[in-house]
Amino acid sequence: MVEPASIDQVAVARLAEEVIDWRFKGLPDALFGKTVAEALLSGPKLFTDGFVGPLVVLDNDAIDHNLATMRRWCESQGVALSPHGKTTMAPQLFQRQLEAGCWAITTANASQLRVYRAFGVSRIMLANQLVDPNALRWLAGELARDPGFEFFCWADSVKAVELMTEALQGTEHQVNVLVEIGAPGARTGARTPETAIAVADAIVASPVLKLVGTSGWEGSLAHDASPDALATIDAFLASIREVTAALADKFEDPDRVIVTVGGSAYFDHVADALTQPWPDGLNVFPVLRSGAYVTHDDGFYRENSPLGANSRIEGTPSFRSALRAWAQVTSKPENNLALLTIGKRDASFDEGLPEPQLIRRDGVTKPLAGAEITSLNDQHAFLSPNGADVQVGDWIGLGLSHPCTVFDKWQLLPAVGADGETVVDFIRTYF
Repeated sequence: MVEPASIDQVAVARLAEEVIDWRFKGLPDALFGKTVAEALLSGPKLFTDGFVGPLVVLDNDAIDHNLATMRRWCESQGVALSPHGKTTMAPQLFQRQLEAGCWAITTANASQLRVYRAFGVSRIMLANQLVDPNALRWLAGELARDPGFEFFCWADSVKAVELMTEALQGTEHQVNVLVEIGAPGARTGARTPETAIAVADAIVASPVLKLVGTSGWEGSLAHDASPDALATIDAFLASIREVTAALADKFEDPDRVIVTVGGSAYFDHVADALTQPWPDGLNVFPVLRSGAYVTHDDGFYRENSPLGANSRIEGTPSFRSALRAWAQVTSKPENNLALLTIGKRDASFDEGLPEPQLIRRDGVTKPLAGAEITSLNDQHAFLSPNGADVQVGDWIGLGLSHPCTVFDKWQLLPAVGADGETVVDFIRTYF
């Protein structure tokens, strides 16, 4: 068992005091002027209490299922989880993830880091190079102000180490740094073992930095779960193991060498690679950073996640999609064309278009088979009914792909209960 990070529960609870108004898309005007807590007392319903489309909603039970499933699986594999908070940027969900045992929350940049700290997240991994001097000075102030704050970031070049050292000169706390290992044609990360060793040596030589492990991200190396893609992932993971072993005598805390990898599509292979036996004396603390599991999806992760529709993990229930969009049919100018009131400003489209799943008419919701979204404009979706009975005024329930580019479009998301209609929470995001 690992010790989870903490969050300021009072700060999270204060979100219930926020007043609902015109700033928040899709919410009923009848709730304007009420706090979130007051609005929830009435148990508002999506289709009868004034919500307007388009609207993206969360399935609260599915989120609970995914949190519990990921916790059990990580514990069974002996890996810690530091989920990428950029997926949701929602402190209420961070709190639920930490309550489900997460060791830390991962961030991508300094602005996200400030959001996390505003809500008191006590252990944060920045999965990036932090070289901005203003951000580093702010970080040094946070570390000095809060002795309980643990922070980790990456470096993939000697130049980055030099910039960090210069900006932090004279500060009283060393910053924990991991050498990031990359691959040709991928994103960031040292491209050769020789570069990784040079970066490690520079970190050790810095008076304000501390070498605590290695890191990497496999997600840019493959885009499906084919045998060739998985072989590519495995080869990259082998290179991380090789470089980590080569750095064994350089880590400054030999009792805990952090090795962290992992997006949401290949975490099974990552866990397997990080928990294989390491050379004697190398005490590896394996950390996954998968973030999309909290809501899963009806697209990219449904097809590629180890716990998706094509599960690669036996004996563990698959994740459930906790994302759904609702949009109204506003026009049907042709027999096989209907226009919906949802577009690129509302739904993700970078990893697959929304998937029509449900149709609601006269207060009755039914499955919708055969229809497809063929394209999106800024505010419209082009729906081909393909023989389905679709009429102006109908509501269409849509599955979404890639949660990371859904949450950023919504500041306050209704979360519904088991009936799919009663709002049991409002989730605030900070992008």
